[in-house]
Amino acid sequence: MRHGNHNRKFGREIQQREALLKGLVLNIVEKGKIKTTLAKAKELRPHAEKFVTLAKKPGLASRRILLSRLYNNAKAVGILTKEIAPKYKDRVGGYTRITKLGARKSDGAEMAIIEFI
Repeated sequence: MRHGNHNRKFGREIQQREALLKGLVLNIVEKGKIKTTLAKAKELRPHAEKFVTLAKKPGLASRRILLSRLYNNAKAVGILTKEIAPKYKDRVGGYTRITKLGARKSDGAEMAIIEFI
């Protein structure tokens, strides 16, 4: 049964799907906003917000967890902990915004921009 298993698969295996989402998180952290399909943006939102929540916690342990989950990318972890997390210190959640753009011309996929508020 699929109880509690409501994730999108994107036609990929588990490791490929996880790598896709981690790559999208790295891009949104480094660039501030990215343009992607609506389905990917909706699937990306909880992952990005969990990373921001983890970055808000002080201490070395949370920083090391972020490093291990973001491919040891110290630049992205630095941006998360020093630039993004302090902006949301008084905010409980809802760090990202998804703006719909309409259908892509080539294949008709719904496009969206996901960005930090």
